[in-house]
Amino acid sequence: MLNRLLSHDLPRNRWLALVLAAIVLALAFTPFLFPGTKALNVAAKIIVFIVLVASFDLLLGYTGIVSFAHTMFFGIGAYGVAIASTRIGPTWGAMALGIVVALAVSLLLSLVIGLFSLRVKAIFFAMITLAVASAFSSLASQLSDFTGGEDGLTFKVPEALSPGTSYLDDPFLGAAIDGRFLTYYLLFFAALALVLVMLRIVNSPFGRVLQAIRENDFRAEAIGYRTVVYRTLSNVLSALFATLAGSLLALWLRYNGPDTTLSFEIMLDVLLIVVIGGMGTVYGAVIGSVLLVLAQNYLQDLMKLGASAVEGIPVLSQLVSPDRWLLWLGILFVLSVYHFPTGVVGRLRAMRRRT
Repeated sequence: MLNRLLSHDLPRNRWLALVLAAIVLALAFTPFLFPGTKALNVAAKIIVFIVLVASFDLLLGYTGIVSFAHTMFFGIGAYGVAIASTRIGPTWGAMALGIVVALAVSLLLSLVIGLFSLRVKAIFFAMITLAVASAFSSLASQLSDFTGGEDGLTFKVPEALSPGTSYLDDPFLGAAIDGRFLTYYLLFFAALALVLVMLRIVNSPFGRVLQAIRENDFRAEAIGYRTVVYRTLSNVLSALFATLAGSLLALWLRYNGPDTTLSFEIMLDVLLIVVIGGMGTVYGAVIGSVLLVLAQNYLQDLMKLGASAVEGIPVLSQLVSPDRWLLWLGILFVLSVYHFPTGVVGRLRAMRRRT
């Protein structure tokens, strides 16, 4: 049953299976295990990034295409929900309409980008997508009447998902059963379904063709596959999943702005997660998202504890100062690339093959 659910793509390593199971269980029970607001926000961000990074890996890891326009589709999904909820009102119908329109816009844009750009060499395609993403980000900032400009849009969600809606008077197992609780599990199960769908895609005959194109596009073309068609479809599917990830983030934050979803820093985070977790594997998106998001949110707190422990030691106290957390995050990234050149998932699977 589990084998079919995972599209016959099992972790193939006992430690990897244990880590993945622990992550899924931790995310599933976060409201009960870590009821604080920060922990819930971090878990929600991890869930969204798992979908976003897995969708990008569908393009980079499985097809071998480098695109810098991925956050554009991420932002389109978030703006779709934000604009529809602002203009129509906090209803389920408005949310559904916003998601559908966002998917339609992403479908059109990704199709145009794919058809007109994927015939060029990889570096030129990357530059084209970077230019398109930059233009879209500028457009979103300038259309203040429509997108809220630099200030973004703050909107309300349906009453059932509102933090002010309480379903139980008293907490259950330490968790407040309210609209926020319901929103979290909506994100969790939606992301779980999307990840399983992406697993099915990459392990289907279509996914095998994408991997063949990644390995040798000339050979794939020679045996009869229209590589431009498959690359375009990969670009479209990747964009649609990124759009859905953006919709989930907007639903959780009840806000969207240029820095929230269209920032190039998010694109860099996605690239880092793909490298850390391992390219060409959906499981890498899960592990990489957990590692990077946790480091971004808790590394500074850990360094505060370390700084207090070595207070008074001249050089060491400066090195572990919380103000230098980005330096240590960079060092951790370099070490992870050095020791795990194929990512965490790739390294663990290689260990299994050696044994």
